[in-house]
Amino acid sequence: MPIFRALKFGAMSVVLFTLAVSLVAQQQQQVGTNKPFYYSVTDIGTLGGTFSLAYGITDNNWVNGFSTLAGDGSQHAFIWKNGTITDLGTLGGPNSQAYGRMNNRGEVPGYSDTTVPNPLGEDNCYFGTYLICSPFVWRNGVMTQLRTLGGYNAWALENNNSGQIVGTAENTTPDPNCLPPQVLQFRPVIWEKEQIRELPIYAGDSQGAAYSINEKGQVAGISGNCFTSPAGFFDLWRHPLLWEGGKMTYLGSFGGVRNNVANQINNKGQIVGTSDLPGDAIRHAFLWERSQGHGNGTMTDLGTLAGDVSSEGWSINNKGDIVGASCDAENNCRAALWQRGTATDLNSLIVPGSTSLYLLTAYTINANGSIVGIALDMASYEVHGFLARPTGFQLSAAARLVARPNVRLTIPASVRKAIR
Repeated sequence: MPIFRALKFGAMSVVLFTLAVSLVAQQQQQVGTNKPFYYSVTDIGTLGGTFSLAYGITDNNWVNGFSTLAGDGSQHAFIWKNGTITDLGTLGGPNSQAYGRMNNRGEVPGYSDTTVPNPLGEDNCYFGTYLICSPFVWRNGVMTQLRTLGGYNAWALENNNSGQIVGTAENTTPDPNCLPPQVLQFRPVIWEKEQIRELPIYAGDSQGAAYSINEKGQVAGISGNCFTSPAGFFDLWRHPLLWEGGKMTYLGSFGGVRNNVANQINNKGQIVGTSDLPGDAIRHAFLWERSQGHGNGTMTDLGTLAGDVSSEGWSINNKGDIVGASCDAENNCRAALWQRGTATDLNSLIVPGSTSLYLLTAYTINANGSIVGIALDMASYEVHGFLARPTGFQLSAAARLVARPNVRLTIPASVRKAIR
């Protein structure tokens, strides 16, 4: 495949690297300009399989996510510290996931199979095991199971430094609008001091999930219909919401009915997410924020990278830096960074010749600008989690093109399947 051969750096990359470093050296004093930083990228690796996903990162660059084990028959949550990846295990079943962000103490939220078959035939971990799916928090080497709202299943998705955990939990109410494998309703929740508290949802909705919580206890998430419904998988993503001080606020949308989701909130109350445009054929990343802390707030369309049609907003730090993905009409996505209103392909900021990874989606950015997500290894065709750290050097647009030219990647079908 020519595109892959074109991206493999040989002797020419050494020349380009030398030139790029020279250009960087000339710009080291330009801190405070609008130029993005130059990044070094680390492959997080796997737990023995061929797939991993890096989702959360602390301010000291600890990373959490999940990876397949040898043979790719099961997957486990992990924590990565200083080059060492640790398997967090499970609650007894074959699989676990940490598909959420941990706090700075390294306490990892997630969900896991148990050893008990689901009496309702549900498969709410979506591992294909039809076992009860339980939420957990992993602290100091111990995985502790969390409560539900009376149902069998729940997911823990993010926590703050105060130990509050948010996610979604099943109650005891059947929802006739849901398709198998879902039977009961899921509601947005907060776990605190071993207790669980349900959050309200948008009028007329039956389901919900809380995705993010900041240090002030403000929560961002969604509500809608079933995870599985006649309208499609994850019909839940209809109304992006903010919960604060006992009050729920609907953030709005760009006109689409589905794929409207609030993914993360920072300590300033700014929220990033994704919303469909009218007709639900195209989605765009958004930034929601209040004007001087008053009113219902404004949703700003972050747009896409040049040549793309859709985008996703996944994370925002307290500086207002945003990461996510930008995708073309065929849904070939590349990791994107938004700073001061400008979108940049994260691949164009990588130290030249330093990695064979092509960054597909950026999921989280920490206070120091380090970023985690998923990438395609162009040498092995495996999908691995990555950690991208700013070097402290800045590059002009011309220097970035020398460092790593913008090359669009057509994602192979096997990689699409792995990501799904």
